[in-house]
Amino acid sequence: MPNVGVGACDLQHLPFEDKSLASISCMHVVEHIGLGRYGDAIDPLGDRKAMQELSRVLAPGGTLLFATPVGKPRTVFNAHRIYAYEEITAAFPELQVESFALVTDGKYGSKLILDADPALVAEQKYGCGCWVFQRPD
Repeated sequence: MPNVGVGACDLQHLPFEDKSLASISCMHVVEHIGLGRYGDAIDPLGDRKAMQELSRVLAPGGTLLFATPVGKPRTVFNAHRIYAYEEITAAFPELQVESFALVTDGKYGSKLILDADPALVAEQKYGCGCWVFQRPD
């Protein structure tokens, strides 16, 4: 594909200027950061640092697409974290939630709910929360 580049970087230390990116996506990555499963350093706050970095580099008017496991908050040994809706929104205090979708974990037939009620997250054991955040101009 023309004009597409591929690279690697540390999500806790992104190599971009503050408020410089118009669009970022982070799909099912943050929940692993700091758990050491993929060779990264053990850091109980690694996920929060990564979320701060995503917010730091997002430009005014920019969009962050973010997906992560949701349900009863916990860390699953040798796997990942699962978050409450409020944990994620609180981790991005400078950003606005433009939309939220939920892939349920089976109680509702494992379906995608667009414009989901955030209260449904608490009913999940292992759902998938999908946010569209935007930094105000």
